[in-house]
Amino acid sequence: MVKNIGIQDRNIRYAAGALLILAGLFLGMNWLLIILGAVAVGTAYMGTCLAYVPFKISTIKDGDKTGQ
Repeated sequence: MVKNIGIQDRNIRYAAGALLILAGLFLGMNWLLIILGAVAVGTAYMGTCLAYVPFKISTIKDGDKTGQ
C-alpha cells in the first residue's frame, strides 16, 4: 500500500487517536470513541489513509522520512 501520510499528519493522528481512546475509556466505555481512536492510531502506524487514496491526496512533504 502506498504511504500517503506525512510526519505532521502522523503525529496529529497519534495524538487525536490517543485522546479518543482515553475519552472512550473514561466516559463509560464509549466504544465508538475507542474504535475511532484505534482507526486514527492504526492509520498513523501504517502510514496510509484509505480515505486519501481516491482523491490522490498525500501529506508527505519533501524530506519527510516516512515508514519509520
